Amino acid sequence: MALLDLLGRRWAMRVIWELRADELTFRQLQQRCGGVSASALNSRLHELREAGIVGKGTNGYRLSEEGRSLLAAYEPLGRWARRWARRQAGASRGR
Repeated sequence: MALLDLLGRRWAMRVIWELRADELTFRQLQQRCGGVSASALNSRLHELREAGIVGKGTNGYRLSEEGRSLLAAYEPLGRWARRWARRQAGASRGR
């Protein structure tokens, strides 16, 4: 439940998503997460670093090994979500 609480916080999932392929500076991450305040981003980064999901790289923030493992664990959920979205789109066309 603690992990779900952390991931359910505003901007947490977006930060993880934006760090999936790149190491980003604070400013780059803030730009990619359009609309996030500096204080909110700082809070999420602090929490994600404490949880071992995000780490500090040479040029910015990056996903840690645990963060990459977490992202890989989302794959089945992503497949489910794509099937669900197709069903929802089909249902709305049938109305």
